[in-house]
Amino acid sequence: MKKHIAALMITGAGLFASCSGFLDRQPLADIAPDQFFNSEKELEIYTNSFYSAFPSAEGVYNEDIDNVVKNSLSDLIIGRRTVPVTGGNWTWTELRKINYFLSNYNRTLPEATAAKHAAVAKFFRAYFYFDKVVRFGDVPWINEVIAQLDTAGLKRARDPRKLVMDSVLKDIDYAIANLPANVDPSKVTKWTALALKSRLCLFEGTYRKYHHAQIDSAGAAHFLKECVSASEALMAGPYSIYRTSPEKSYLELFASQTPIPQEIILARSFSNDLQIWHNLNYYTITSSYGKPGLDKQLVNSYLMNDGTPFTDIPGYDTITFYNETRNRDPRLSQTVRTPGYTRIGSTNILPPDFGATVTGYQLIKYVTDQTSDSYNRSTNSMPIFRYAEVLLNFAEAKAELGDIPGSQANLTQADLDRSIQLLRERVGMPGMSLSAANTTPDPYMAQQYPKVTAAHKNRGVLLEIRRERRIELVMESFRWNDLLRWMEGPAMKRPFKGMYFPGPGMYDLDQNGSFDLAIYEGTKPANPVPGVAYYKLGSEIVLENDAAGGNVVINRSTVKNFDEEKDYLQPIPIRERQLNPKLSQNPKWDDGIK
Repeated sequence: MKKHIAALMITGAGLFASCSGFLDRQPLADIAPDQFFNSEKELEIYTNSFYSAFPSAEGVYNEDIDNVVKNSLSDLIIGRRTVPVTGGNWTWTELRKINYFLSNYNRTLPEATAAKHAAVAKFFRAYFYFDKVVRFGDVPWINEVIAQLDTAGLKRARDPRKLVMDSVLKDIDYAIANLPANVDPSKVTKWTALALKSRLCLFEGTYRKYHHAQIDSAGAAHFLKECVSASEALMAGPYSIYRTSPEKSYLELFASQTPIPQEIILARSFSNDLQIWHNLNYYTITSSYGKPGLDKQLVNSYLMNDGTPFTDIPGYDTITFYNETRNRDPRLSQTVRTPGYTRIGSTNILPPDFGATVTGYQLIKYVTDQTSDSYNRSTNSMPIFRYAEVLLNFAEAKAELGDIPGSQANLTQADLDRSIQLLRERVGMPGMSLSAANTTPDPYMAQQYPKVTAAHKNRGVLLEIRRERRIELVMESFRWNDLLRWMEGPAMKRPFKGMYFPGPGMYDLDQNGSFDLAIYEGTKPANPVPGVAYYKLGSEIVLENDAAGGNVVINRSTVKNFDEEKDYLQPIPIRERQLNPKLSQNPKWDDGIK
């Protein structure tokens, strides 16, 4: 039996080999504890199974909120979410596995020996519950294994958010105190736990601050301070921002076949030898996955390389591709194809391919050489936690604390210099000035985030930190949670756009002397120019003002909706509420159950 269970669970850590309702009763915990939890190796084998909770590669790069636009929109943006009958992320199997381990891990081993394994389990319980609170708000807090016939235990009411998140803090603090402090991007360590604490405390602190009319804002300052302290502890640790040259270090970080431990705290790894792959290259160079591309608003948000806003340039909204990409923050040309782009391992200059990107801003973050271009053959690692996020969390938490009376904390220029400045130095950008940002907040950024009002003491710098966060973390699937915690859901209702074209015609996108793209009306030319991609105006490519030109418009006829009274939380599935009448439904989600 032990050999069988070990075979099932050994795949967890390292490569993170890739769970049902509240009433699930067939746990991994069917292992008899006196037969299995007898050595450190057996504890490690069991805890390895927890790593499957981390997102797949697609769960990292495949974001589709308002950073990355596709030719179809997710239900989150369209507003088509309904109350599910079952499923709906109301899954508890992983928690039962964790609680079973924590009930049995020290039956034969001394606590001093077994504590580091309990710390792994408590890390994953904190990770589990953080996800549940983000999705549902109040949820039942369960820290023991519920017996099969324990009706009262199985039919619990939702506990207050405060109780759950205070319990999460206790778990993550235990993990920090008891996990090893080595650098290992394949294993949960003290540093991973600090990074998770930084992340979840920033979320909870800002969520309570901006949703104060819906939930009790008490504790917002406490969570933001905990974010700062966790971030500072990690900032005093062994990590730094990976730097080679401004023109390629950001791109190299994500194209690396193995996680770069200088910056990557934890990553999911892949291997040709083990036949474990992901689909990133194919996702970005074919039309099979919605033709993803950066949205125009995000492209506009990248600063000029002298630190000034691109949107300060008169007529910025009618600048064509070649000119709009010149002299910009180098992360732009390391995130999308810009003039002069060449694939890793090649010298062929490639313009954007509208056959693979609906906006024209074709993604290159994570893209590797052509040997991985076939379906599901990419092997570069995918970051789950990296140091750059922690620096951004730190700066934002300090800036938000400055607006909370009595917090006795505020962002300083020195704080920016040891956080945001390090990200900008990687790509040769000038630093962020606290006084300049707060004196003259960027109106383009202010329009994006109306909840950051003139009443905010750090309004300008908060807007700049949000700019920096969006640019640095694009394609790492932070955007949805960021908009939720900032209470900026309506941001997704705006039109999604791509490149600007003055009208039908032939275009040399990279200004190398040959045409790359043609937009035509009526019938496709009988003698097309070789090497030119032709797109029919109004069907294959849509411009804001049709023949009069404008930005490429995506999903023009699709109505987007975000209901601020209900869409910040997900609904509880109908079947779960039928089975457990004590489960209340989230506000405004009508499931027909009284």
